[in-house]
Amino acid sequence: MPTTSHDKPGDLLDIPLVLDRAAGPQSSQVHAGLRAAILGGRLAAGLRLPSSRSLASQLGVRRNAVVTAYEQLLSDGLAESRIGAGTYVAALVPSGPVPDTVEGLPPEATGLPPAPGQGAFAVGRTHADPALLAQFGRAVRRRLATDPIHFGYGDPRGSEELRAAIATHLAATRGIRCEPGRILITSGTQQGLRLCAETLLRPGDPIWMEDPGYPTARRIFEAVGARPVPVPVDAAGLDAAEGRRRAPGARLAYVTPSHQFPTGVTMSMARRIALLDWAREADAWVLEDDYDSEFRYAGPPLTALAGIDGHSRVLYFGTFSKTLFAGLRIGYVVLPPALLGRIAATRMVSDRFPPTLLGSAVAELMTGGGFAAHIRRMRSRYRAARDLVAETIERASGGLLRVDVPDHGLHLLALLPAGWAPGAARQIRAAAGIEAWLLSDTRMEQTTTDGFVLGFSGHALPALRRAGERLGEAVRVYALAGEAGG
Repeated sequence: MPTTSHDKPGDLLDIPLVLDRAAGPQSSQVHAGLRAAILGGRLAAGLRLPSSRSLASQLGVRRNAVVTAYEQLLSDGLAESRIGAGTYVAALVPSGPVPDTVEGLPPEATGLPPAPGQGAFAVGRTHADPALLAQFGRAVRRRLATDPIHFGYGDPRGSEELRAAIATHLAATRGIRCEPGRILITSGTQQGLRLCAETLLRPGDPIWMEDPGYPTARRIFEAVGARPVPVPVDAAGLDAAEGRRRAPGARLAYVTPSHQFPTGVTMSMARRIALLDWAREADAWVLEDDYDSEFRYAGPPLTALAGIDGHSRVLYFGTFSKTLFAGLRIGYVVLPPALLGRIAATRMVSDRFPPTLLGSAVAELMTGGGFAAHIRRMRSRYRAARDLVAETIERASGGLLRVDVPDHGLHLLALLPAGWAPGAARQIRAAAGIEAWLLSDTRMEQTTTDGFVLGFSGHALPALRRAGERLGEAVRVYALAGEAGG
C-alpha cells in the first residue's frame, strides 16, 4: 500500500496537475494527471510524491481517490512504495516526449550570445584575493544577522551606507564632490547605461560614440533605437570638433576619458573642455564610463571629467566588477540633480531596487580600509602581469607586434604592422588559440591597422606567458608565409 501518512519532510509542496473532470471517477482523473506528468518528464525519476492527504487537499478531491491513483501507478510500474518513507516516481520509467533543450547546442543554434571567454587575455577578469574574500564573507554574515533592512524593500537608489562610502571614495580619488543622494546603485555599468538610455533617448536620436570604442555600449544605445555616430579617437582622445561636424544635434556622448577603451589614451584637458562646452551649448549629456580608474601604475590619480564639470552635464559611471569581481554585480552612476528623479523612476519599473546585503558588505570594506588595501595588492600584481605580457609578445613576435605599455588599466593593445591584409588579426588569433578582442571589432569605421586587445588581470602569470608566446609565434609564421600584404 502506498503511504497515507501526514505530510513529511521532503514532500513536494505542489504538483501542477490539470485534472480532466470528464475523465470518470476522481481516482481516474488523478491517475491520468500523474501518469501524464511522469511520462512527460515533469515528475522526475526518483522524486518523492506528496502524501495522499496533501495531494488530495491540493487537488480538491477525496483522499481515497489519491490512494487508488497511487495504487494504479504502482501497478503500472510508474511508482514505487518505500516502507516508512512514502511513494516515489519509479527509478526507471518509459521515455516520454523529448523535452526542448539548449544544452550542448552552439550559440548560433539557440540565438544566445556566446559566453564570455575565460582563457588568458580575456578581458574583465580579476584575481581572488584571500584576504579580501575573508573580510567580505565576515561582513556578509554580520550584516545578514544584524541589519533588518535586508528583509524589506529598499530605496531604488540603493543602500544609503554604500552610496555614502562611494561618495567619500570619489571625492578622495577622482576629484568628484557629490552628495550620496545623487548616486544610483546598479547591477553593473551596462544596467546603468540602459537605464539612462531609456530615459534620455528617443528612437533616431544621434549620439557620439568613440571610434574605436566599447561595442557593448554601442549595442545598448542601438537597442533603444538611438543612432550611434562614430567620432574619431586620437592620441588626445575623442575629437569634439569632429563630433560637432558629424552630428551637431547629438543628444549625448559616451566617452572613456581616463583610459580610453581600447586604445588606452587619456583625453587631454583641451579636449575635455571642448566636450563639456559642446554639452552645455547643445543641452546634451556626457556619459563618462570610468571602468578601471583605480588601477594606475604611474603618476598621480587623474581628476575625472565629472570632477571638472561646472554645469552638471556629466553622468559618471563606476563599477566594482574590476576592483572586486564581476559576479558581485554592483556598479553605480553619479547623476546630475536634474536627472535623478527621472532615472530613479525608470529603475523602479525595471528591478525596483538593488540588492542591499552585498552592498552593505562592500560599504563595510570601503569604510574599514579593506577595499583600499586590496587595491594596493592588486596594483602590484597587475603591474607585474602587464610587464610580463608586453615583454613576452614583443620578444616572441620578433618586434612585429607593437605594444604601448599603459600606465593605467587592465588591458593593453598590441598592434600589427600597418597595411597587413584584412582578416590577418582574425587568422592569427585562431592560430594562436587565444581569447582576445580584435581592434577591428571595436571600430565602426575600419582602417588598415588591426591588433589585439589583451586583458592581463585575473590570469596566472604562466598562462599569460604561454599565450603571449603562442601569439608572437603565430604573428611570425603569418609574416613568413608572405600573407601579410594580402
